[in-house]
Amino acid sequence: MTSRRVQRLNEQLKREISEVLRREVDDPRIGRPTITDVEVTPDLDVARVFVQFEKDGPDSEGVMHGLQGAAPFIRKELGKALRLRRIPELRFREDRTLERATRIERILREVLPEESEEGEGGAESGGGEETP
Repeated sequence: MTSRRVQRLNEQLKREISEVLRREVDDPRIGRPTITDVEVTPDLDVARVFVQFEKDGPDSEGVMHGLQGAAPFIRKELGKALRLRRIPELRFREDRTLERATRIERILREVLPEESEEGEGGAESGGGEETP
């Protein structure tokens, strides 16, 4: 279980990294990624930064290379904004949560019968049995 301090740091890093990317980083490879989550290791040495980006935008490999290239600059900016003895090393990861959720939903729709078919049949049989 993560401590409150680590949870607060995760949220603060998420906000600050988003701001730095929005205001300071002007790399065409990156575009406008969305920081979805930050997970700092318990020893506060490394921060995994999860990002999502537009599918119609730059390719994912280019975005990830751009973010890794901008990581030292982002760390420097975080050092100015945060009161930490040591800023964690930033490791960017593509957030595929939405992709996975969509895939699971599609599989469930294929495997399970549709609720609308069951709901319509049950309403017809239950609606005619009223007693006066």
